[in-house]
Amino acid sequence: MRLSTLNVNSIRKRAPLVREFLDRAQPDLLFLQELKCKTEEFPGDAFADSGYRWHAVGQHGGRNGVAVLSKLPFEVVAEVLPGEDEDTHARYVEVAAGGARLAGIYLPNGNSGGAEGYAYKLRWMQRLRTLAAERLEDTTPYAILGDFNVCPTALDLEPGALPPTDALVRPESRSAFRALMHLGLTDAVRALHPEERLYTYWDYGAAFNANRGLRIDHVLLSASLAERLDKVEIDMSLRSQEQPSDHTAVTVTLR
Repeated sequence: MRLSTLNVNSIRKRAPLVREFLDRAQPDLLFLQELKCKTEEFPGDAFADSGYRWHAVGQHGGRNGVAVLSKLPFEVVAEVLPGEDEDTHARYVEVAAGGARLAGIYLPNGNSGGAEGYAYKLRWMQRLRTLAAERLEDTTPYAILGDFNVCPTALDLEPGALPPTDALVRPESRSAFRALMHLGLTDAVRALHPEERLYTYWDYGAAFNANRGLRIDHVLLSASLAERLDKVEIDMSLRSQEQPSDHTAVTVTLR
């Protein structure tokens, strides 16, 4: 089984790029983040003859949004991360497919909205940890894929790319990420590439050519899926196309 994640930074702008990736990479499931559209505005026609079914969770106001495209039959398990009833952001989708429970997330950045914006990020991470702990109590294989907006260690960003006060690298963000991992999840990239500087995001401008990037898009696997991990691919070609997203796709292959 091949699982992919990609922050598209506007699906209506990047639908051709996503379609090209699907046709070429053929993941079984692809999780998308930052749709920047309402649910009804998702450009499903672009994928009508692709062999993929899709389910989108958009947001009014053209912000956030997540989706999944799948070649496998799937059941939508959840469209909301539990734990904060007043949270109206579209940042979570979970499906059952291929004998696994798979969650696609768009974790808050935390750099906007001042102190409350950062507090929301940390609350969201705690809510995610609470739900992941419940999922991992079950024997069903489980994975979380998406844009986590966290560089877990100094190896996950080009030196000097961010100040230490940035929400993506603050100690509290990294601690919350470690707490999630300590439940028994495996970072797929680090499992196979423990010492490499591999990035999934480059700001627009000169950052990509200079490779001043960040690794903030992650695939976390339960033990049963980690045992099946065969390959990890970071698709640099997507970021080098015309009018790309500022992120690229991460794909894991499970035996």
